[in-house]
Amino acid sequence: MTQDAPLEIFLSGTPGLEHLLRDEAAELGFANPQTVPGGVTCDGDWPEVWRANLMLRGAGRVLARVARFRAMHLAQLDKRARKLEWAALLRADIPYRVEATCRKSRIYHAGAATERVENAIADALGVKPAEKALLTVRVRIEDDLCEISLDTSGEGLHKRGHKLATGKAPMRETLAALFLRGCGYDGTEPVIDPMCGSGTFVIEAAERAMGLAPGRARRFGFEDLASFDAARWDELRAAMPSPTSTALRFHGFDRDAGAVANATANAERAGVNDITGFIHQAVTDLIPPAGPPGLVIVNPPYGARIGNRNLLFALYGSFGTVMKERFKGWRVGIVTSDKGLARATGLNFRNVSAPIPHGGLKIQLFQTGPLK
Repeated sequence: MTQDAPLEIFLSGTPGLEHLLRDEAAELGFANPQTVPGGVTCDGDWPEVWRANLMLRGAGRVLARVARFRAMHLAQLDKRARKLEWAALLRADIPYRVEATCRKSRIYHAGAATERVENAIADALGVKPAEKALLTVRVRIEDDLCEISLDTSGEGLHKRGHKLATGKAPMRETLAALFLRGCGYDGTEPVIDPMCGSGTFVIEAAERAMGLAPGRARRFGFEDLASFDAARWDELRAAMPSPTSTALRFHGFDRDAGAVANATANAERAGVNDITGFIHQAVTDLIPPAGPPGLVIVNPPYGARIGNRNLLFALYGSFGTVMKERFKGWRVGIVTSDKGLARATGLNFRNVSAPIPHGGLKIQLFQTGPLK
């Protein structure tokens, strides 16, 4: 399979927010982005796979579809898996593993399906799979349709490479990026997070304002594939737009001094410390910075996650009062699993997202219009 051979690319996303990932893919010029359950498909070649990993803020992983066929029984799966040119896809010197899922199919045993594909690859490469390899071949069998994909990301794309210091219940960067997009943030307005934790919302917003590629500081799984061309990858990275300067500033606050220290260190590693600031401060002391209004976005504690729910009504109430009294013209986005706590703010939410899975909970994004 050549570098320029057409591929279907699958961008895994947060269920319920696929439309936001599709919008991002379209904005970045990926061909024919379409929402599907759990993500977005688009068309491209291997360099587009590389670019997706480098540039997309909201994708969790990038999968390259390398085969699609009907498989009614294990012998058929075995036969068709052996027809793939595995030596053109995988390198014998790089450990790999196979993961299979089966749903509503005559092949119902995922372990048996995994074994058949493992044997096909091992016979082609002369190397057996490794249990803990980062490079993963993903086999999905649904309604007797088998799709084989290469996970080209390696570690999940939320691991940007700079958020080394985290506190309790951190939000993944990819989810934060989708919530920012869902609030209409496009990099042209200030952003404040009054309960910033490790600084995820603030850093994501600042990176987008500067035009920084989210994958600029990390390595990817596709660099270990047989299709990888290091020289062409270097050219692609060199052709990316240079970071832009901005007069905007991005602010995070937290009543936990340790969280503020973590956020500051993370912003410095991300290269956005010049336009971000983190202060040890309670919500009740929050005042808007000088300049135009923008977006206040916050992921407060919620009872199912940290502490006792009953103790949080006062916190949400205080936050809502501060917003209504001091932040005229600003929009507010609140991420929480608890509608009762969201209502305790007294804010008028014009848009509430569908429930989004996160850490075993269902969270929602509650949004206001510009406060009056």
